[in-house]
Formats: sequence, structure tokens, C-alpha cells
Amino acid sequence: MIRIERLKEYFSMDEVYATEHAAERFRQRGIKMKDVRQAVMEGEIIEQYPEDFPFPSCLVLGKSLENKVLHVVMSDEGSSSRIITAYYPDDNKWNSDYKIRKEV
Repeated sequence: MIRIERLKEYFSMDEVYATEHAAERFRQRGIKMKDVRQAVMEGEIIEQYPEDFPFPSCLVLGKSLENKVLHVVMSDEGSSSRIITAYYPDDNKWNSDYKIRKEV
């Protein structure tokens, strides 16, 4: 199970990297790396994906520097972390607290 403290530690050690996919999504969605960092440093893990390959990952709920709700999917690779994607959650897909997916 990934702990938010560990992800914060990776940011503090400058050991967080964005995948090519994540970097492209950042550009498309107007998200900056400093927004992702803010979201993780002040956020909480709301979902765990222990079976993800090649490393377990999780979904972090936080807020950007502009105080917009932000979801970040990150891996824990043992000595570093990779950002898989980040997005502003859709009100139609998430409950009002953005922690629980709505039933489809």
C-alpha cells in the first residue's frame, strides 16, 4: 500500500518524474508540474492500484495552486515516483467530494 508521506518524500528529494503520456496530458489540460506537486503535498490518497504493472500506483486527490480540485495518478517505484496522469475530475463522474466515483 502506497503512503502519501512517501510520495511527498519523493517530491522533497526531487525524485518524481512525469511519463511522456502525463506530460502530453498536462499540456492538453493546462496543468503545471507545480500544480501536481501542490496537490500531492496537501492531498490524500483516495484509491490504491496495487496490481498496476510494472509498479503499484494510486490516485491522489488534492488542489492546484489556483485551488482547483486535481486528481493525480502516481506510481511508487521504491526510490522514486512516476506521474502517470493528472486531470481535473469531471463532476458527472465523481461525487461532490471528488473521492468516490458515481455509479454508472
